[in-house]
Amino acid sequence: MINFFGAIKDRVQGKAPKGAKRASQWRKLRKAHLQQNPICEVCGSHTKVEVHHIVPFHLAPDLELNPKNLITLCERKKYGINCHLLIGHLGNYRNVNPNCVIDAKTWNMKLEKTE
Repeated sequence: MINFFGAIKDRVQGKAPKGAKRASQWRKLRKAHLQQNPICEVCGSHTKVEVHHIVPFHLAPDLELNPKNLITLCERKKYGINCHLLIGHLGNYRNVNPNCVIDAKTWNMKLEKTE
């Protein structure tokens, strides 16, 4: 039941287009990715982390399960920002940021300097 409500929430927020379906292996890959990469690449948070597709699965289904197409970003709002929304989607879940890996590294270095 939670997956149903999660899918609806994702569609409303624009995270997944109508009709988009995850591969059956997605949950296992997501869990493995978070075990290996448990912190946000931007702010270092361990809380509310999400696995973000660099190239969205609905645009390139063949990359959905490619570990090189994944980055960990959070929705914690540490420093007042939602890293997943800002870096992964440029402020709107319907957007794609092809430079999210570079942007995450850049912002991580900037945030480290402020601590």
